[in-house]
Amino acid sequence: MARAKLAADGRSPLVARLRSLDQRLLLLARTRGHTTGAERAAARFSRLGEHGALWLAVGMAGQLLDRRRRSSWHAATRAVAGAYALNTAIKPLVGRRRPELPGLPPLTSTPTQLSFPSAHAATSFAGALAYSRLGLPRAPLYGLAALLSFSRVYLGVHHPSDVLAGALLGSAVAGCATRDARRPAHPSRDPVAGSGSP
Repeated sequence: MARAKLAADGRSPLVARLRSLDQRLLLLARTRGHTTGAERAAARFSRLGEHGALWLAVGMAGQLLDRRRRSSWHAATRAVAGAYALNTAIKPLVGRRRPELPGLPPLTSTPTQLSFPSAHAATSFAGALAYSRLGLPRAPLYGLAALLSFSRVYLGVHHPSDVLAGALLGSAVAGCATRDARRPAHPSRDPVAGSGSP
């Protein structure tokens, strides 16, 4: 009987609990810390992450300013672009719609009505991982990635699970694409000069 009910529902109790948690977290983000000024600021801030623009700009700046490692910066920038492209390809396959909460319309526009996974999260966490491997400080990068990702839930255009999936996707893409990336090497001491011999 239990298996028949499970088959009829099409989901397990665990999936139901996760969906319930997802909805509760979304509702919390949509009803706490909201003022007109905060919502406007969040919407403007969130636009920085549209189509991975901010992260692509960082990568292009790195290519211009760090010519010695231009190829590494190019690979890191491609990781961001690849995360965005893969995210875009996955969305229609999953087909999840954006959140709809009664009385809480979204606070910003979106290019499509497809929600899973979050492109903001995918490109943000791809950029944070790829650029930290090239020596940029991890804490600011991941802080920025987290804030951009959370802004999408705050604005009501993504479920929390969309953001989590996007973060995992972006991290996986960047992890594979930048495995050989290295921070600037410190010049090693000349073994002869450091030996103390005349």
